[in-house]
Amino acid sequence: MDLSTLPLVGPLLHGGADLVTALTAALSPVAGSFAAAIAVVLLTLAVRLVLVPLSVLQVRAERDRRRLAPQLAALRKRYGRDTQRLQRAMQQLYTDEKVSPLAGCLPVLAQAPVVSLVYALFTHASIGGTTNALLEATLVGVPLGQSLVVTLTSPLWVHAWVVLVLLAVLAVVVELSRRSNAHWNPVPAPEPGVPGAAATAAVGRYMPFVTVVFAAIAPLAAALYVVTSAAWTYGERAVLRRVVR
Repeated sequence: MDLSTLPLVGPLLHGGADLVTALTAALSPVAGSFAAAIAVVLLTLAVRLVLVPLSVLQVRAERDRRRLAPQLAALRKRYGRDTQRLQRAMQQLYTDEKVSPLAGCLPVLAQAPVVSLVYALFTHASIGGTTNALLEATLVGVPLGQSLVVTLTSPLWVHAWVVLVLLAVLAVVVELSRRSNAHWNPVPAPEPGVPGAAATAAVGRYMPFVTVVFAAIAPLAAALYVVTSAAWTYGERAVLRRVVR
């Protein structure tokens, strides 16, 4: 299904494409062949800036979960497998502390449509039947509509280094974000002998790097978006976790 044909989504994608085209034209006299790539980065930063209030809500929800974690652990230990009593006790705790258990989910759901639209803008070769000019622009010889996989199997493989650099940066940011999340939201170590504990830990350790895989098979414009968004999120959380009260 082509999202750009939907009544509301189509005009938004057209507007986004026009904005990127205008940014590229404005930057071209100064940035030259890098103009389109810089336009992608600037649009991504603008969107992330607009979403900062939702990020603040996420960090507050994270702080509340961390604050209540010892009490929730005590309730689980106290009631054991009595699910109904445990649920009532947890709900009472949330009510007493004026905390919603869904507080962290709602900002994510609110961001999802915006993030999806921007991602679609950087992956659709055509929008409502009109060619997406952004994906025809290039960065160091690689079309923004071409993925690493396609680049490596084409005559442009000599320019694939630019995509590999982006993916390396993304991998570093993902690892830094994973460590930061583990520091601020530590997960209790699984008890020895628990079936599947090692596998669960391994999945949690390497799952964040799936983003790197997606960036490798997505168009270069989308990879730029993912790298910029990931770097912004890492820096944003580093600041908000220290200033939000």
